[in-house]
Amino acid sequence: MKLIALDIDGTLLDSRWTLPEANRVAIAEATRRGIEVALVTGRRYDFAMTIALQIGAPLTMIVSNGAIIRTQDGETHLRHLLPRETAARVLEITRSWRDSTGVIFDRLRENQVILEVFATDDPIRSAYYARNKEFIGQAVPLESCLTEDPLQVMLSGKVESMREVEAILRAAEAAEGFKVASTVYESRDFSMIDVIHPQCSKGAALAEWAALRGMNRNEVMAVGDNHNDLEMLSFAGVPVVMGNCVPELRNFGWHETASNDHNGVAAAIELFALREVAPCG
Repeated sequence: MKLIALDIDGTLLDSRWTLPEANRVAIAEATRRGIEVALVTGRRYDFAMTIALQIGAPLTMIVSNGAIIRTQDGETHLRHLLPRETAARVLEITRSWRDSTGVIFDRLRENQVILEVFATDDPIRSAYYARNKEFIGQAVPLESCLTEDPLQVMLSGKVESMREVEAILRAAEAAEGFKVASTVYESRDFSMIDVIHPQCSKGAALAEWAALRGMNRNEVMAVGDNHNDLEMLSFAGVPVVMGNCVPELRNFGWHETASNDHNGVAAAIELFALREVAPCG
Protein backbone atom coordinates (compact mmCIF):
# COMPACT_ATOMS: atom_id res chain seq x y z
CA MET A 1 0.00 0.00 0.00
CA LYS A 2 1.38 3.39 -1.03
CA LEU A 3 -1.59 5.75 -0.70
CA ILE A 4 -4.53 5.86 1.74
CA ALA A 5 -7.46 8.12 0.82
CA LEU A 6 -9.78 9.03 3.70
CA ASP A 7 -13.10 10.82 3.65
CA ILE A 8 -13.55 13.11 6.67
CA ASP A 9 -17.19 13.48 7.76
CA GLY A 10 -18.86 10.21 8.67
CA THR A 11 -15.55 8.38 8.18
CA LEU A 12 -12.51 9.88 9.87
CA LEU A 13 -14.63 11.83 12.38
CA ASP A 14 -17.11 10.22 14.75
CA SER A 15 -20.78 11.17 14.97
CA ARG A 16 -19.87 14.09 17.26
CA TRP A 17 -17.52 15.43 14.54
CA THR A 18 -14.47 14.77 16.70
CA LEU A 19 -11.28 12.93 15.73
CA PRO A 20 -10.83 9.64 17.61
CA GLU A 21 -7.35 9.20 19.02
CA ALA A 22 -7.11 5.70 17.53
CA ASN A 23 -7.60 7.12 14.04
CA ARG A 24 -4.94 9.77 14.61
CA VAL A 25 -2.43 7.19 15.85
CA ALA A 26 -3.10 4.85 12.91
CA ILE A 27 -2.57 7.66 10.38
CA ALA A 28 0.65 8.71 12.11
CA GLU A 29 1.94 5.13 11.96
CA ALA A 30 1.06 4.80 8.29
CA THR A 31 2.91 7.99 7.40
CA ARG A 32 5.85 6.93 9.58
CA ARG A 33 6.10 3.81 7.43
CA GLY A 34 6.19 5.94 4.27
CA ILE A 35 2.57 5.50 3.21
CA GLU A 36 1.04 8.70 1.84
CA VAL A 37 -2.28 9.69 3.43
CA ALA A 38 -4.74 12.00 1.66
CA LEU A 39 -7.85 13.55 3.14
CA VAL A 40 -10.41 13.42 0.32
CA THR A 41 -13.42 15.51 1.24
CA GLY A 42 -16.25 17.73 0.14
CA ARG A 43 -15.01 20.31 2.63
CA ARG A 44 -13.17 23.33 1.28
CA TYR A 45 -9.44 23.61 2.06
CA ASP A 46 -9.54 25.77 5.21
CA PHE A 47 -12.41 23.80 6.74
CA ALA A 48 -10.55 20.52 6.08
CA MET A 49 -7.32 21.92 7.52
CA THR A 50 -8.93 22.24 10.96
CA ILE A 51 -8.95 18.42 10.99
CA ALA A 52 -5.58 17.94 9.30
CA LEU A 53 -3.83 20.05 11.93
CA GLN A 54 -5.20 17.78 14.67
CA ILE A 55 -3.59 14.74 13.05
CA GLY A 56 -0.05 16.07 13.22
CA ALA A 57 1.27 14.08 10.25
CA PRO A 58 2.10 15.08 6.65
CA LEU A 59 -1.06 14.86 4.56
CA THR A 60 -2.22 15.53 1.03
CA MET A 61 -5.44 17.55 0.83
CA ILE A 62 -7.94 16.64 -1.92
CA VAL A 63 -10.79 19.02 -1.16
CA SER A 64 -14.03 20.45 -2.55
CA ASN A 65 -14.94 17.00 -3.94
CA GLY A 66 -11.75 16.87 -5.98
CA ALA A 67 -11.71 20.42 -7.31
CA ILE A 68 -8.41 21.15 -5.53
CA ILE A 69 -5.35 19.07 -4.62
CA ARG A 70 -3.13 21.02 -2.25
CA THR A 71 -0.45 20.35 0.34
CA GLN A 72 -0.85 21.33 3.98
CA ASP A 73 1.53 24.25 3.45
CA GLY A 74 -0.68 25.65 0.69
CA GLU A 75 1.01 24.49 -2.51
CA THR A 76 -1.64 23.82 -5.18
CA HIS A 77 -1.11 20.86 -7.52
CA LEU A 78 -4.50 20.82 -9.27
CA ARG A 79 -7.51 23.12 -9.47
CA HIS A 80 -10.74 22.91 -11.49
CA LEU A 81 -13.05 25.92 -11.18
CA LEU A 82 -16.72 26.04 -12.15
CA PRO A 83 -17.19 28.60 -14.96
CA ARG A 84 -19.11 31.60 -13.62
CA GLU A 85 -21.61 31.37 -16.49
CA THR A 86 -22.38 27.80 -15.43
CA ALA A 87 -22.64 28.84 -11.79
CA ALA A 88 -25.11 31.57 -12.77
CA ARG A 89 -27.23 28.99 -14.58
CA VAL A 90 -27.18 26.73 -11.50
CA LEU A 91 -28.35 29.63 -9.34
CA GLU A 92 -31.19 30.26 -11.78
CA ILE A 93 -32.22 26.58 -11.75
CA THR A 94 -32.19 26.47 -7.93
CA ARG A 95 -33.69 29.91 -7.26
CA SER A 96 -36.49 28.42 -5.13
CA TRP A 97 -33.86 27.15 -2.66
CA ARG A 98 -32.00 30.43 -2.26
CA ASP A 99 -32.03 30.20 1.55
CA SER A 100 -30.20 26.86 1.18
CA THR A 101 -27.58 28.04 -1.32
CA GLY A 102 -24.02 29.31 -1.12
CA VAL A 103 -21.25 29.97 -3.64
CA ILE A 104 -17.74 28.80 -2.71
CA PHE A 105 -14.56 30.51 -3.96
CA ASP A 106 -10.87 29.61 -3.72
CA ARG A 107 -9.75 32.71 -1.85
CA LEU A 108 -7.13 33.34 0.82
CA ARG A 109 -9.50 33.97 3.72
CA GLU A 110 -12.43 36.41 3.60
CA ASN A 111 -15.44 35.81 1.36
CA GLN A 112 -14.71 32.18 0.55
CA VAL A 113 -18.35 31.31 1.22
CA ILE A 114 -20.96 33.74 -0.09
CA LEU A 115 -24.59 33.54 1.01
CA GLU A 116 -27.63 35.62 0.21
CA VAL A 117 -29.73 34.34 3.13
CA PHE A 118 -28.43 33.14 6.49
CA ALA A 119 -30.77 30.26 7.34
CA THR A 120 -30.63 29.83 11.12
CA ASP A 121 -33.52 27.39 11.46
CA ASP A 122 -31.21 24.39 10.99
CA PRO A 123 -28.75 23.68 13.84
CA ILE A 124 -26.23 22.02 11.51
CA ARG A 125 -26.06 25.05 9.23
CA SER A 126 -25.97 27.39 12.24
CA ALA A 127 -23.00 25.46 13.63
CA TYR A 128 -21.28 25.70 10.21
CA TYR A 129 -21.79 29.47 10.18
CA ALA A 130 -20.28 29.74 13.65
CA ARG A 131 -17.21 27.65 12.77
CA ASN A 132 -16.62 29.49 9.50
CA LYS A 133 -17.74 33.05 10.26
CA GLU A 134 -14.40 34.58 9.26
CA PHE A 135 -14.72 33.04 5.78
CA ILE A 136 -18.37 33.93 5.09
CA GLY A 137 -19.67 36.95 3.19
CA GLN A 138 -23.03 38.07 1.84
CA ALA A 139 -24.24 39.11 -1.61
CA VAL A 140 -27.76 40.25 -2.51
CA PRO A 141 -28.71 38.97 -5.00
CA LEU A 142 -26.38 35.97 -4.80
CA GLU A 143 -25.62 36.16 -8.53
CA SER A 144 -23.79 39.45 -7.94
CA CYS A 145 -20.92 37.58 -6.26
CA LEU A 146 -19.92 35.91 -9.54
CA THR A 147 -17.10 38.31 -10.39
CA GLU A 148 -14.76 35.33 -10.85
CA ASP A 149 -15.09 31.59 -11.39
CA PRO A 150 -16.08 29.82 -8.16
CA LEU A 151 -15.15 26.34 -6.96
CA GLN A 152 -18.74 25.27 -6.58
CA VAL A 153 -22.32 26.08 -5.79
CA MET A 154 -23.40 24.39 -2.55
CA LEU A 155 -26.90 23.63 -1.29
CA SER A 156 -27.78 22.13 2.08
CA GLY A 157 -30.89 21.38 4.08
CA LYS A 158 -33.39 18.70 5.00
CA VAL A 159 -33.13 15.44 3.06
CA GLU A 160 -36.52 15.64 1.33
CA SER A 161 -35.94 19.21 0.14
CA MET A 162 -32.44 18.40 -1.13
CA ARG A 163 -33.68 15.31 -2.98
CA GLU A 164 -36.09 17.54 -4.85
CA VAL A 165 -33.43 20.00 -5.90
CA GLU A 166 -30.98 17.19 -6.70
CA ALA A 167 -33.50 15.65 -9.11
CA ILE A 168 -33.83 18.98 -10.92
CA LEU A 169 -30.07 19.44 -11.11
CA ARG A 170 -29.42 15.90 -12.34
CA ALA A 171 -32.00 16.37 -15.08
CA ALA A 172 -30.03 19.42 -16.26
CA GLU A 173 -26.54 18.09 -15.51
CA ALA A 174 -25.49 16.87 -18.96
CA ALA A 175 -26.92 19.84 -20.84
CA GLU A 176 -25.56 22.52 -18.52
CA GLY A 177 -22.00 21.20 -18.13
CA PHE A 178 -21.62 20.62 -14.40
CA LYS A 179 -21.39 17.68 -12.01
CA VAL A 180 -23.56 16.98 -8.96
CA ALA A 181 -22.11 15.40 -5.80
CA SER A 182 -24.47 14.58 -2.94
CA THR A 183 -23.90 13.70 0.70
CA VAL A 184 -26.81 12.43 2.79
CA TYR A 185 -27.10 11.99 6.56
CA GLU A 186 -30.48 10.35 7.02
CA SER A 187 -30.15 10.08 10.81
CA ARG A 188 -29.75 13.87 11.06
CA ASP A 189 -32.24 14.69 8.28
CA PHE A 190 -29.50 16.68 6.60
CA SER A 191 -28.15 16.61 3.05
CA MET A 192 -25.58 18.57 1.03
CA ILE A 193 -25.33 19.02 -2.73
CA ASP A 194 -22.18 20.33 -4.38
CA VAL A 195 -22.33 21.50 -7.99
CA ILE A 196 -18.80 21.38 -9.39
CA HIS A 197 -16.76 21.34 -12.60
CA PRO A 198 -17.89 18.42 -14.82
CA GLN A 199 -14.45 16.78 -14.66
CA CYS A 200 -14.36 16.83 -10.87
CA SER A 201 -15.02 14.07 -8.38
CA LYS A 202 -13.16 12.55 -5.48
CA GLY A 203 -12.41 9.55 -7.68
CA ALA A 204 -11.13 11.54 -10.67
CA ALA A 205 -8.85 13.61 -8.46
CA LEU A 206 -7.54 10.55 -6.63
CA ALA A 207 -6.82 8.79 -9.94
CA GLU A 208 -5.04 11.84 -11.31
CA TRP A 209 -2.97 12.25 -8.16
CA ALA A 210 -2.02 8.56 -8.06
CA ALA A 211 -0.87 8.76 -11.69
CA LEU A 212 1.22 11.85 -10.96
CA ARG A 213 2.78 10.00 -8.03
CA GLY A 214 3.52 6.94 -10.18
CA MET A 215 1.11 4.67 -8.29
CA ASN A 216 -1.31 2.14 -9.73
CA ARG A 217 -4.79 1.63 -8.32
CA ASN A 218 -3.82 -1.62 -6.55
CA GLU A 219 -1.49 0.44 -4.37
CA VAL A 220 -4.34 2.71 -3.28
CA MET A 221 -6.78 2.17 -0.41
CA ALA A 222 -9.86 4.37 0.03
CA VAL A 223 -12.28 4.61 2.96
CA GLY A 224 -15.66 6.33 2.72
CA ASP A 225 -19.25 6.32 3.86
CA ASN A 226 -21.43 8.36 1.51
CA HIS A 227 -22.66 8.87 -2.05
CA ASN A 228 -19.89 11.30 -3.00
CA ASP A 229 -17.30 8.62 -2.10
CA LEU A 230 -18.54 6.19 -4.76
CA GLU A 231 -16.07 7.09 -7.52
CA MET A 232 -13.15 7.23 -5.07
CA LEU A 233 -14.00 3.76 -3.77
CA SER A 234 -14.49 2.46 -7.33
CA PHE A 235 -11.00 3.60 -8.29
CA ALA A 236 -9.14 2.19 -5.29
CA GLY A 237 -7.69 -1.31 -5.44
CA VAL A 238 -8.67 -1.69 -1.78
CA PRO A 239 -12.07 0.01 -1.26
CA VAL A 240 -13.37 0.04 2.32
CA VAL A 241 -16.81 1.23 3.40
CA MET A 242 -17.67 2.29 6.92
CA GLY A 243 -20.04 0.34 9.11
CA ASN A 244 -22.25 3.45 9.13
CA CYS A 245 -22.19 3.91 5.33
CA VAL A 246 -25.25 4.64 3.22
CA PRO A 247 -26.91 1.34 2.17
CA GLU A 248 -26.11 1.82 -1.54
CA LEU A 249 -22.37 1.41 -0.93
CA ARG A 250 -22.90 -2.11 0.39
CA ASN A 251 -24.15 -3.24 -3.02
CA PHE A 252 -20.62 -3.44 -4.45
CA GLY A 253 -19.20 -6.17 -2.23
CA TRP A 254 -16.37 -3.99 -0.94
CA HIS A 255 -14.54 -4.49 2.34
CA GLU A 256 -16.42 -3.15 5.38
CA THR A 257 -14.86 -1.82 8.57
CA ALA A 258 -16.37 -0.69 11.87
CA SER A 259 -18.46 2.47 12.16
CA ASN A 260 -17.08 5.95 12.68
CA ASP A 261 -18.05 5.69 16.36
CA HIS A 262 -15.96 2.52 16.71
CA ASN A 263 -12.65 3.65 15.17
CA GLY A 264 -13.41 2.16 11.76
CA VAL A 265 -10.62 4.10 10.05
CA ALA A 266 -8.01 2.86 12.52
CA ALA A 267 -9.21 -0.73 12.07
CA ALA A 268 -9.09 -0.42 8.27
CA ILE A 269 -5.59 1.07 8.24
CA GLU A 270 -4.31 -1.64 10.57
CA LEU A 271 -5.86 -4.48 8.58
CA PHE A 272 -5.52 -3.28 5.00
CA ALA A 273 -2.49 -0.96 4.98
CA LEU A 274 -0.21 -1.97 7.82
CA ARG A 275 -0.61 -5.61 6.76
CA GLU A 276 -0.98 -7.06 3.27
CA VAL A 277 -4.35 -7.66 1.64
CA ALA A 278 -5.48 -8.76 -1.80
CA PRO A 279 -7.37 -6.12 -3.85
CA CYS A 280 -11.13 -6.40 -4.36
CA GLY A 281 -12.49 -7.75 -7.63
